[in-house]
Amino acid sequence: MFAYQLAQIVSIAFQVLIYLIIGRCILSFIRHDPYNPIIKFVYDVTEPVMAPFRRLLPAGYGIDFSPILAVLALSLGSKLIIQLIFFIF
Repeated sequence: MFAYQLAQIVSIAFQVLIYLIIGRCILSFIRHDPYNPIIKFVYDVTEPVMAPFRRLLPAGYGIDFSPILAVLALSLGSKLIIQLIFFIF
């Protein structure tokens, strides 16, 4: 029972982070106020996840591919951590 609840919490946390990355991508196409607390929160939470991927990939024709890799890595990480939780408990 504990493993199932812990796996749900981990899954929700990763999903929220993935949605925030998608939201950040959408915000990049919209003119917004960077000092808005909500937008600042989205950027502050997603930047530590996306920065390593941004350093790995060169910008291709002005397109940033780091969100795609970040979402893929988070999905894979989520699945691995959930499997590890069920294996341990």
